[in-house]
Amino acid sequence: MLSDREVRMRQKLAVSLLVLFVSICLASGSAFAQGKDTEKKAAPPAASSKTQLVDINSASKEELMTLPGIGEAYSQKIIDNRPYRGKNDLVQKNVIPQATYDKISDRIVARQKTAAPAAKKK
Repeated sequence: MLSDREVRMRQKLAVSLLVLFVSICLASGSAFAQGKDTEKKAAPPAASSKTQLVDINSASKEELMTLPGIGEAYSQKIIDNRPYRGKNDLVQKNVIPQATYDKISDRIVARQKTAAPAAKKK
């Protein structure tokens, strides 16, 4: 039969091996997860480009609703409060909350209509 000392040593060894195994699993799991996230994060910026910006001064209700966090109510509110001098006017005029603006700020622009040239007098 095993002495108490031997039993304790075997228990310590078993616990140590278990801790080592769990540590290796966690370390390798996080390493694999980081590799997958890097690939996913690299793709969306390449897909979005400056040509896909939504002009808040001229976009239709449907175009505005494609933005994250913008539904029917906010899109109508954006249309009702036009024109905007800058895209940050959405928050300054209390059209949308700051959190929603933070989600869409990189996808919108507030283009200004160019003034018609003055008519020449004859």
